[in-house]
Amino acid sequence: MPTGIAIRDVREQLFGAAEAVLLRDGPAALTSRAVTTQARVAKGVLHRHFADFDAFLAELVLDRAGRIDAQAAALRESAGTGTVTGHLAGTLTALFTSVALAIVALITFRDELRARLRRTWPGGVPVLTEAVAIVAGYLSAERELGRVAADADVDALAATLIGAGHLLFADRKGTPPAAEAVTNMVTGVIGAVLRDRRP
Repeated sequence: MPTGIAIRDVREQLFGAAEAVLLRDGPAALTSRAVTTQARVAKGVLHRHFADFDAFLAELVLDRAGRIDAQAAALRESAGTGTVTGHLAGTLTALFTSVALAIVALITFRDELRARLRRTWPGGVPVLTEAVAIVAGYLSAERELGRVAADADVDALAATLIGAGHLLFADRKGTPPAAEAVTNMVTGVIGAVLRDRRP
C-alpha cells in the first residue's frame, strides 16, 4: 500500500476482511497475513492497531457479539405480533446464517483466543451467550403478554433454542436447513409453553 494514503476506518476494514476469510476458508486459514491480504493493506497495519493477532481476534469477536444487540430491540418490539414460533425461527435463521456461526467455530479453534475472552467476557461463548439473552428477553416479553405460559422458564428455553439452533446449522459447508426444519425445532422446544396457537 502506498504511504500517505489514509485508511478509512482501518479497524472495520480489517474486521470485514477477517470475516471474509473466516466464512470462505474457515478458522484454520485465518492468519494475520490472510487478513491483511484480504483487506489489501500492509501486514504492519494490523500490528499498529492491535497488540497481536489474538488481541485482534478478541476485538473482532466482542465487536460482532455487540452487534447482536441491534437484533434484540427488533425482536422485543415484535412481541405480541405474528407468532412466537415464527419470530424465533426467523431470529435463529438470521443468527446462524450470519458470521456468528463462524465466530463460534473460531473461538472453539483457538485456545489463546478463548483464554483472552475469558478475561473480559462474563462467561460462556460470546455471540451464543448474547443470543441466549436476546431470546430470553423476547420470551419474557411474550410471557408478560400471555402468549407464553406464566411459569415458563424462559432462560432454559432460550439456552435450549440456541443450542439446538447451533446444532441444526453447524455444518458450515453443508446446505442450510430448510425453514420447515427450523420451525419444527422451535415448535418442539417451546410448543408446550405456547398459549397463542395461531399457525
